[in-house]
Amino acid sequence: MNLTKQIIIALVLGIAIGLGMNIFVPGLFDPVDTYFFSPLGELFLRLIQMMVVPIVFVSIVIGTAGLGDPKKLGRIGGKTIGFFLISTSIAITIAMSLALLIQPGEAGMMDSSVEGYEAEQAPPMMETLMNIIPTNPIEAMVNGEMLQIIFFAILVGFGLALLSKKTDKIKQLFDQAFELVMFLITIIMYTAPFGAFGLIASAVGDAGVEAISSMAAYFFVVLAALLIHAVVTYGSVVKFLAKKSPIWFFKNFTPAMSVAFGTSSSGATLPVSMTTAQKRLGVRESISGFVQPVGATINMDGTAIMQGVATVFIAQVYAETLTLTELLTVVAIAVLASIGTAAVPGVGLIMLAMVLDQVGLPVEAIGMILAVDRLLDMTRTAVNVTGDAACALWINETEADDEEEKDTRPSLSDS
Repeated sequence: MNLTKQIIIALVLGIAIGLGMNIFVPGLFDPVDTYFFSPLGELFLRLIQMMVVPIVFVSIVIGTAGLGDPKKLGRIGGKTIGFFLISTSIAITIAMSLALLIQPGEAGMMDSSVEGYEAEQAPPMMETLMNIIPTNPIEAMVNGEMLQIIFFAILVGFGLALLSKKTDKIKQLFDQAFELVMFLITIIMYTAPFGAFGLIASAVGDAGVEAISSMAAYFFVVLAALLIHAVVTYGSVVKFLAKKSPIWFFKNFTPAMSVAFGTSSSGATLPVSMTTAQKRLGVRESISGFVQPVGATINMDGTAIMQGVATVFIAQVYAETLTLTELLTVVAIAVLASIGTAAVPGVGLIMLAMVLDQVGLPVEAIGMILAVDRLLDMTRTAVNVTGDAACALWINETEADDEEEKDTRPSLSDS
């Protein structure tokens, strides 16, 4: 909790100082950002990203091997994928419903930033799905191809589970590697408050009041949709499926949410979210090690919410009316793309470009939302990792039929 308080204080200070410099000493902000804010944030990001590939690979191998029974692995895998697909569908439906109700866009609001933005081409769905299978696992790790790493890790873990005692020493090696990785992450987390301060100060100072206020309607509709989805959807999962208190859940998962907000990266937050879920929510390592790395790669509820609101917003700006078929197309593309393009950098805007192209809206209009997208990215990342934890908690509670695992789990109060 001490670290959580430090991160929250750092975020508040970063917002105050970044915004203050943008308003009162704008000429001083750029050099301070270049030589202080950005390097401070980048240092923390590099340290935590350094651990992403090791933690994903090792934890999924251990998690898959720990599940043991191939039937259990298939059941948990099916639950995990099903949960993320359904929650993403709910997320984008909430987003589009709010946007259609509030109507944040008005004709004639086109911004000059549209002209300077060139959208990246989203990769074809089938090509991305085929690329999940790595031709060279080592190369996939070097390049950080998360879907390929996950596929190979599940395969290795599955092999360890089937070979059982024949590979005890290899399994023990992975267990020790996991302990080492988690120890290094604990040390790195001492730099989290400094990193959070630098990242938020840079983002807020760069956007400024005018950029944020000009997109206020869009900004707050996205925030409202994210809040509703987190509280209602995830809260319901915790309350009715996991049979736990939502207040207890959100209170105990706050450290990971605050880091996710500061880093804007589910992958970079993964070590923290896994540690928090295991130590503060009581999720077993085998469940957490399988569900949360998969969720960090394919669960994009926050991004889906942004896409839904942005698509309706841009359509309203250009005075275009989306048909029911087009609205359903947006939902379908966002849900499928949440798996298909998960390993692509800048995935949110790339996926949005693909959605806009499919419904006949100008892709260049993405330039209108760039000013506030960094701040929204922070919030939707916090929502994404919360969804991963809610899924892990639900599966942990519904799969608690192994007597050995029951005996080793810590007892927790729902208060």
